[in-house]
Amino acid sequence: MSKSLQDNICESQLFERLYKKHAKNLHDFLYYKFGDHLNPEDKVQEAFIKLWQNCSKVAPNKAKSYLFTTANNLMLNAYAHQKVVLKYGQQPQKNSTNETPQFVLEEKEYHQKLQTALGKLTEAQRVAFLMNRVEGKRFKEIAELLDISVKGVEKRIYGALKKLREDIDEL
Repeated sequence: MSKSLQDNICESQLFERLYKKHAKNLHDFLYYKFGDHLNPEDKVQEAFIKLWQNCSKVAPNKAKSYLFTTANNLMLNAYAHQKVVLKYGQQPQKNSTNETPQFVLEEKEYHQKLQTALGKLTEAQRVAFLMNRVEGKRFKEIAELLDISVKGVEKRIYGALKKLREDIDEL
């Protein structure tokens, strides 16, 4: 077979004719064989994409066979994947953790203490502290956003940390 025949599938007009000629039959084949739950439309599109990607390797007289084989394999792969998903979906999920109930209770209590202590901070301290610790902003970024000096940001954050330590230890 000459090289010029193989290159013909890469021409958009021939490829379009192949699509119009085989797309419906390919869809029907997949639909009748596997049903609708595995999306035969998607597999038809994927098969044509694979044909386009390999157009220089597939002879025009082998295009139909290539499409049907590729689409069938795609459906079989999707079916196998669905079986795996169902298998693992039926396994009971682990509902326990390695944390002791005492640890969980202490964690909740500490979280409540932290929220109370954050509420006691001044607004300026709280804003600067949360921008730094929660949002991860650097002192320079916070200074630009709040329109204050970097030293002002440092003072607010260090003051917030000192007050938080006192309030949490106190509680």
